Amino acid sequence: MSDMRYIIIGIVVIFSGFLILGVFGHDYQIANIEASEFDECYKYYDDKEPIIVNCSSKIFDQTLFFAIVIVLIVSGVISLIKGIKGKWDNEVRPEDMVGPGGDKNSEKD
Repeated sequence: MSDMRYIIIGIVVIFSGFLILGVFGHDYQIANIEASEFDECYKYYDDKEPIIVNCSSKIFDQTLFFAIVIVLIVSGVISLIKGIKGKWDNEVRPEDMVGPGGDKNSEKD
């Protein structure tokens, strides 16, 4: 796979990690505050009253969500680094070159 593909994949994966964090992150922000300040955690609904839930399960869900987002972002950074440090087109062997000036190295009949 070429190096530019790794760079593009890295950018897309990092962007998707931040996008997921921005869109779905608000559901997972409040668990630590509820657990430390109020000692009770609630699950909120749009159409009915909130219900009390176990704080440890809510914090585990929050930690799992952020772990998935961090894995996405870190894998994107790794892909970017792999793309930047990879072999580029200027490191092609002379006998493999094609295009203008590439036929100078080949033997002509």
